[in-house]
Amino acid sequence: MKVNVKRYVLYLARWQLSTPILALVLIWLSTTDRWTATIIANLIGGLIFFWVDRYIFTTDDLATRWEIKEKIRCTDCNRVSRGYRLVKSENYDRTGDKIPKFRCEKCSKKKTEILKKNGIRIK
Repeated sequence: MKVNVKRYVLYLARWQLSTPILALVLIWLSTTDRWTATIIANLIGGLIFFWVDRYIFTTDDLATRWEIKEKIRCTDCNRVSRGYRLVKSENYDRTGDKIPKFRCEKCSKKKTEILKKNGIRIK
């Protein structure tokens, strides 16, 4: 199983953020029974952090993004085929390219290997 480090770090930060929030709820409910206060605090935490966790584990903002187009002319070999281009990864961002460079599958694989050798993380 591959772990997306960025998602994992965000999850750990979220986990730490839940501590003071739930502590405040427990202080607010300190006059009630401990079990009741704990159950209510956990329900409030679940209502809040479900949405945060859902974002962390489902958003495409943290994933590698590719763009695929049909019938392009490969920027490397000039062949007309399905085209691929890496748009964004952890330490690579070509979202603002005015003239994006698409490659056929074969040339895209070669370019991906070159990027990996140059330290670009592609998942």
